Amino acid sequence: MATMRPAADQEGQDVTVESPSQHDVPGKGEREEVGTMLLPELVAHLREHRSGLREEWASRINDAHLLSAMTPQEVFSEVTSVYDNYVGVLETGSVDELRNYARELSERIIPRGVETHEVIGIVLLLRDVLARSLFEKYREDFDLLNRVLNAYEPAANRIATTVAGSFVEERERIIRQQQDSLRELSTPVLQVRERLLILPIIGVLDNARAHQLTEQLLRAIRSHRARVVVIDITGVPDVDEAVADHLVKTVDASRLMGAAVIITGLSSEIAETLVTIGVDLSKMNTVGDLQGGIEEAERFLGFRVVRTDDAPR
Repeated sequence: MATMRPAADQEGQDVTVESPSQHDVPGKGEREEVGTMLLPELVAHLREHRSGLREEWASRINDAHLLSAMTPQEVFSEVTSVYDNYVGVLETGSVDELRNYARELSERIIPRGVETHEVIGIVLLLRDVLARSLFEKYREDFDLLNRVLNAYEPAANRIATTVAGSFVEERERIIRQQQDSLRELSTPVLQVRERLLILPIIGVLDNARAHQLTEQLLRAIRSHRARVVVIDITGVPDVDEAVADHLVKTVDASRLMGAAVIITGLSSEIAETLVTIGVDLSKMNTVGDLQGGIEEAERFLGFRVVRTDDAPR
């Protein structure tokens, strides 16, 4: 309700004027209600001009040299789907369908070499194309234009965040998957003969990689029903306390799976480190080199090792 206060006119007489009440200024709730009422009209406008706005967006994507790894036909197809999902979010307020589509889109375009900045760029271009369209429609009524933009911008920002976030999440997932594949390729578990496996390790052995190797080795022991494993660390430059402790746990886990472990290729530096940090060496069966480790493993399995120069003729 407006408040009343006395005021003096030019002749000194008191007159009553009304000061603005806070109810005359739209509050947050009222602004949100106005926005909700305007969204259906906004959605109807974007659907009515779908063809032209979609073509303008595709043209601006091409002018900005975005999605260059895709053909124009592919770009236009994805543009159509993104546009429809975009308008759907404005209509329903739910980003679930858009999020699912963004993940599927990411799976298709990331292997093509599409970068994160390109995805963010095309979403911002669409935001701009639609905002300009709204400006053209409501430019004769600045107050209404302002209310329309107030309704549109929060939803547009939420859409941009959803698409960009889904793309980044999918990209990170693919990168992790590729890294795991590279680790498996760089450290293969090899079957030398029945019940005998070799795990040659080359390169830096950090805690994360040591954990991955243990999982890989235990799966191989089970699948090959191995009784002996030779772990060769000739190509490992250094081992810290955490990794050394993990090696001991790997030996223990392998024993629980029914396989004895022979470690070969210990350098003098690594051997000194193991002694210094107090690793329980009684749990480790170590042999100087890989050839000696294989011979020891074959003796364990009951094979008779005969050197070529000692073989009967």
